[in-house]
Amino acid sequence: MEVIKRIETRRGANLSLNGIAEKILDKTLSINTYGLRPDDFFGTTSKLCLKEGSNILAGTPVFYSKKTPDIKIVSPISGTIKKILRGPKRKIENIIIESSTNQESIIHEVKGWKKMDINNLKQLLMESGNWSFIHQRPYGIMANPLDTPKSIFVSTAKTDPLGEDYHFVLKEDQKEFQLGIDLLNRLVDQPVFLGLDKSFPGYFESIEGVQHYSFEGPHPAGNLSLHIQKLSPLNMNDHVWTVNPEDVVNIGRFVSSGVFSPQRTIAVSGNAVKNPKYFRTKIGAELAPILNKAGIKFDNVRVINGDVLTGSTALISGHLGYFNNLVTVIPEGSYYRMFGWLPFKDNKILSLSNTSLSRLFNRKGFEVDTNLNGEERALVVTGEMEKIFPLDIYPMQLIKACMTEDIEKMEALGIYEVVPEDFGLVDYANTSKIEAQEIIRQGIELMINEVG
Repeated sequence: MEVIKRIETRRGANLSLNGIAEKILDKTLSINTYGLRPDDFFGTTSKLCLKEGSNILAGTPVFYSKKTPDIKIVSPISGTIKKILRGPKRKIENIIIESSTNQESIIHEVKGWKKMDINNLKQLLMESGNWSFIHQRPYGIMANPLDTPKSIFVSTAKTDPLGEDYHFVLKEDQKEFQLGIDLLNRLVDQPVFLGLDKSFPGYFESIEGVQHYSFEGPHPAGNLSLHIQKLSPLNMNDHVWTVNPEDVVNIGRFVSSGVFSPQRTIAVSGNAVKNPKYFRTKIGAELAPILNKAGIKFDNVRVINGDVLTGSTALISGHLGYFNNLVTVIPEGSYYRMFGWLPFKDNKILSLSNTSLSRLFNRKGFEVDTNLNGEERALVVTGEMEKIFPLDIYPMQLIKACMTEDIEKMEALGIYEVVPEDFGLVDYANTSKIEAQEIIRQGIELMINEVG
């Protein structure tokens, strides 16, 4: 294996939290309902293919992208569309599918896919539901099948707090992973960039037909935005595609069987979980059976689809996010800390400030909750964002440009190079308590609507 580049950064911070999932995999789940949330597909306006009460097979298209009707989002299971939940202006919020006893799948013709014309191959991926696994930069939206990407990135390691371990998750899927990489290489003019954990690359270092690179450093060293900027920086009109590791496996499994693969192996983590471990399930699975099996310590908890920095709040009765390999559960912080501003008052609070003695205590892991320990206040220039932001852009200036909706400044300051999750640590660390991720998300939505 030849590593083409080693990415190292010191800017960032690792949050040492209790509740990391043990390397135990539970495959015995029984799930009754699955949910598909159009909001999981950022930047996509969804149109329904079916109505409530429709009987469907696994792989049946449920909704499609209004902008690109050929891109279908398909059902992970066979059953009945139990309910379509709508919000304001009849926006589709969730599509609940009740699983049937007998599971049957739509089978696609995939023989000879290696010799297919590139347009036919893309059409096969769109019809079968596999195109939804491919995202593009800029913006972090579903890839446009009319584009040819400059490069494709897959990263096999995470630096997020309590993040999932892909070496454990995909330890039995090397053959399918290689097949998925082989297909992705058909869509791009240079081999896929495959990111490795420098300290433990696992079998991923033996994957063929890729450009291996390694990275190390504190979070967010594992974010793809940093890797893209260092290895294949975006210029005007460039596009870079990204795929999650387990979705590479799902694509590989599809081209070997012709059946859409909705596999999701999730880490249930957090200091509110009794038995944090891994579960094998499917896209959109109901969370309640999973959380009941893992066990919840407290009555009042926050369930998060994703990690504590960038995930979205979910109900215990809700469903797994489409792209999530991690569910985090922590206690709600609905209390007030008297004199909480005193630096030496409470050493149990995880702080990145050098004035806090928490830096010297609890090195084994912190018990955290959702308490913000403060409120939103004026955004002042302190330099704290730059210390934890490894990309070569100015984060505070970009945030301000997004707040004022100054498109020219947003372009000049690097809006095309980032996605909201890159600002997760900024949300946590900045003393202004601003919602940086939401500001960047709104800025990206403005760019999509005004620039395209």
